[in-house]
Amino acid sequence: MADYILGNRRLGPWVTSMSAEASDMSGWMLMGLPGAAYVSGLNAGWIAVGLALGTYANWKFVAKRLRKYTELANNSLTLPDFLRNRYMDHSDLLRIIPAIFILIFFIIYTSSGFVAGGKLFETIFHLPYNVSVLLGAGVVIFYTLAGGFLAVAATDFIQGVMMFFAIIIVPGMAIYALGGINDTASAINLINPNFFNPLINGDGSTITFISFISLVGWGLGYFGQPHILVRFMAIRNAKEISQATHIAMTWVVISLASAVAVGMVGHAYLTSPLDGSATETIFLVLTHELFSPFASGLIMAAVLAAIMSTASSQLLVAASAFAQDFYRAVFCKGKEAKELVWISRISVLAISAIAIALAMNPDSLILDIVAYAWAGFGAAFGPALLFSLFWRRTTRNGALAGIVVGGLTVLIWKQFALWGLYEIIPGFLFASIAIIIVSLIGEPPSNEITDRFDEVDKMKI
Repeated sequence: MADYILGNRRLGPWVTSMSAEASDMSGWMLMGLPGAAYVSGLNAGWIAVGLALGTYANWKFVAKRLRKYTELANNSLTLPDFLRNRYMDHSDLLRIIPAIFILIFFIIYTSSGFVAGGKLFETIFHLPYNVSVLLGAGVVIFYTLAGGFLAVAATDFIQGVMMFFAIIIVPGMAIYALGGINDTASAINLINPNFFNPLINGDGSTITFISFISLVGWGLGYFGQPHILVRFMAIRNAKEISQATHIAMTWVVISLASAVAVGMVGHAYLTSPLDGSATETIFLVLTHELFSPFASGLIMAAVLAAIMSTASSQLLVAASAFAQDFYRAVFCKGKEAKELVWISRISVLAISAIAIALAMNPDSLILDIVAYAWAGFGAAFGPALLFSLFWRRTTRNGALAGIVVGGLTVLIWKQFALWGLYEIIPGFLFASIAIIIVSLIGEPPSNEITDRFDEVDKMKI
């Protein structure tokens, strides 16, 4: 299981950083974010700013401490496993309940990748959408079943490189075709002068405070994403995280800026406007119009790479949570590792089937699906992880309360869409309050728990 889930913690800094970012950004960076920029212009850049800040904070403050603490806490292999070992929870509630939320939100998240794959194959090959979804999902499921974490991480590295060059080349070629940066800027300004004002929406209305914090609030989600956090746990040495941070941040800043540029430049380049969910195909449409069939094929492969890298990571983490944290804890505590690996593989198939069913709606917007799942993970696990790593007074019940309150807040808030506020904001806030209140009114953690916390503090990380 340690090999299948974490690759026995032997990833180098390049693979760790590229795998983390490739599994993070996925098809929504090449399709969802450019689609938002196509509609709203530079206003969509606030999402990129929030994501860049969140990425930096995650690598800077969480990565090293989590890497050391998970190894010290009985060599924890998953996020629920770490929480259970961190608080020495013999009831296994800190494995079972987090595993349930992981399954819920990863099914939603994985479906976004399958939607992106469906739109990709539909656009390229003119296949029926449902057939396209099945084709894209089949590729991802195959190598996730066959190779586990090392296969996912190794392919993520190559996929991350492909994504990086593709997202730079496409807007660069469009700008060149339009006559350069100045001519491109003039063309965009002529079509919609609001596109260059980050405080103005594409329709000319002024961005509200709620809209602003909702866009920037995407950055809060990083602290609770299991498929990203697991990369921190898998690096071979905490000392290599500084190098990995520099690589990751370079990739993220350039890629996100280019993704926003794709949408804005595409608005000026295309003569026929895109509407509805078709706006998320702007990257694909530009590629088709700007490049030869051979070059287009290579760039389209980068889109598939983006989709595959995240979907496979999510499937593996969700399957690991089911086998390691739910099935093992509830049904078969004494099961052998080999059998749990097979349970994980069966879980991949079951989770994929549900995600494929959710992805069958061709009108689904990738960014909307990702936003929902991103908020769920960020609110359910972000506060619990941060308090567990940095506040020694946090109790087992406090962490549990934060996970339940954060997850449920997102699920409920999403249904009512109160004040138009992105659900991660209230979810993260209420979860943090719940952790503090429940921890302070309960008994302090035992000396055994706090001694281990202090031991992590003393490590030179």
